[in-house]
Amino acid sequence: MLVTLSANTAWYLYNFRSGVIRALMERGYRVATLAPPDAMSERLAELGCEVIDFPMDNKGNDPVQDLRTIWRYRRMYACLQPDLALHFTIKPVIYGSLGARLARVPCINTVTGLGTAFIREGWLTRMVEVLYRVSQRWPSRVFFQNGDDLELFLRRSLVRRELIGQLPGSGVDLSRFQVSAMEKIEAPVFLLVARMVWDKGVGEFVEAARILRGHYPAVRFQLLGPLGVENRTAIPHETLEEWVEEGLVEYLGEADDVRPHIARSSCVVLPSYREGTPRTMLEAAAMGRPVITTDAVGCREVVDDGESGFLCQPRDAEDLARQMTRFLELEMGERETMGVAGRAKMEREFDERIVIQRYLEAIDEAVDQAAVRPA
Repeated sequence: MLVTLSANTAWYLYNFRSGVIRALMERGYRVATLAPPDAMSERLAELGCEVIDFPMDNKGNDPVQDLRTIWRYRRMYACLQPDLALHFTIKPVIYGSLGARLARVPCINTVTGLGTAFIREGWLTRMVEVLYRVSQRWPSRVFFQNGDDLELFLRRSLVRRELIGQLPGSGVDLSRFQVSAMEKIEAPVFLLVARMVWDKGVGEFVEAARILRGHYPAVRFQLLGPLGVENRTAIPHETLEEWVEEGLVEYLGEADDVRPHIARSSCVVLPSYREGTPRTMLEAAAMGRPVITTDAVGCREVVDDGESGFLCQPRDAEDLARQMTRFLELEMGERETMGVAGRAKMEREFDERIVIQRYLEAIDEAVDQAAVRPA
């Protein structure tokens, strides 16, 4: 039996869904991935699945290109005849679902986040809502990574209640992200791990660094993640270079393995405006690092405020600076206790094995339903 997984990048599938791919193959499923090729395509192939390069316009909103994407999905599914298709990220969830419907292939969707259209609501939001309302009528299951997104879809009648399920994000591999002892250093390090886009709160992080620099000159502020990504809110190279030249932040570039960087940090920060569930926060907490994130959709669930980290207000650099100051004023033992609480929360609520088991159950159910459905 063949199961396909599709996302807007091979990078996403490798970093967030390798566990699901391995579990499916261990059960005897053939697995194929559909995504635009990138540096992680080869890594996906090393897992043992079939990697199919699937072009997709991730950045634009050209209706002609989007219609071509639907048709491309239909042709691919008609050719492969998978027993089930799994879709992740916005365009595959919408256009992959429509292509699967046309090819009469059952699918399971995961709403991994709602993106810029729901951060700045306007005409684009209305258009995307129509696309969700139409495309989410037929999947066997529609998973959400936080309760706020789930309730929004129900409130705006974008999906039927009987189709929905909720997952604790993509989970975190607790055997890979193990606790790393916190070093007692004179210069604490705040680390932000994300794509360099404004919606991740990178600007607020830099402004908070500017506020704190006069009071805590030894503190270091680091950025880790891809620059120049395909996103309408991408931060220009020149802006980042100006921050670095001003001495506000250090830019560490990209990393295939974030663990060494988290291990060298004191606290991991993500002042994002909205998320599905931020994987970097899960990874940091699993490694015993206190985290600071926003009291925003998808973010607030990953931290117990005052216990495993701190919450700040979205788009508020001054409040972020206040929460960073609270961390800096903690004794070393208090920081370590906070890290222990974060690890315990990950073990209790966000273990990747919980997510994988939920997918396997939904896949078995969908395949069984398809087997008895009349042709």
